[in-house]
Amino acid sequence: MHTFHHILVHTVFGTKNREGFLTREIRARLWPYLGGIARENQMRALAIGGMTDHVHLLLSVPTTLSVSKAMQVLKTNSSKWIHETFPELRHFSWQEGYGAFSIGVSGIQDTIDYIETQEVHHRVRSFREELESFLHKHGLPFEAEMLD
Repeated sequence: MHTFHHILVHTVFGTKNREGFLTREIRARLWPYLGGIARENQMRALAIGGMTDHVHLLLSVPTTLSVSKAMQVLKTNSSKWIHETFPELRHFSWQEGYGAFSIGVSGIQDTIDYIETQEVHHRVRSFREELESFLHKHGLPFEAEMLD
């Protein structure tokens, strides 16, 4: 018997202290790089987007890789690449945590659209407000200081 799975996770993580390191130029190069990291680790990135201070990914994650390990691989390798590619960003780092939210098949296109239109969302809402909204929507308890 074969094993079949389709595990979709919408992940969100920010730059340390929400610093706006991810300029348009950097994002234009970082998104494909993140997709390559995903591929090299048997993940599939269905969408990648974000703003100067955070990243969203819609990932299909294999059963052999925990979400926490997937995030560690993506963040560690992309941080190393940023340091090597943009020496002026030697102080760059990602925040310690991340958000990971399960997505059903019926929510794929809405999630892709959401990730691809980040600039529109963030004209009226900050990353923190966005994250709080996700946490409320998914019924996850949190303290305000956890989001700093």
